[in-house]
Amino acid sequence: MAIEIERKFLVNSDAFKKEATISTRIVQGFLNTHPERTVRIRIDGDFGYLTVKGLSNETGTSRFEWEKEITPEEAEELIPLCEQKILEKTRYKIPNGNHFFEVDEFHGENEGLVMAEIELQNEKEVFEIPDWLGKEVTGEIKYYNSQLSKQPFNTWKK
Repeated sequence: MAIEIERKFLVNSDAFKKEATISTRIVQGFLNTHPERTVRIRIDGDFGYLTVKGLSNETGTSRFEWEKEITPEEAEELIPLCEQKILEKTRYKIPNGNHFFEVDEFHGENEGLVMAEIELQNEKEVFEIPDWLGKEVTGEIKYYNSQLSKQPFNTWKK
């Protein structure tokens, strides 16, 4: 069993792009978006993935995650079976001390939303906070990708 520990933040400028070491286009959909479990299909560049995530803990920082690499062709075959809307985004990887931030710039109905996440070894782990990092949204369910596929960012009341 693998436990994913991550924190999520909004991004307040595009300065992160100058620090990015890689960027890839991601297309993903959800076969299941039940609150206690999600099953995701992702095409990330030349790779495909099937991922199962469990219910988050009280802080929204930790949850069970199981991921299996599949071929991009298999992922392409499964995407049409997904619920709701398919998410599209560009992911940037930014080194940060002993960590990496993954910054997602969303497209389509989530255009305008840019979020960063960092995976940690434990919930109390300290990391450097870059200037472009904004408000923390860890545990705010509306920012989960599974929820963005149901209630896209551009449908939120401003």
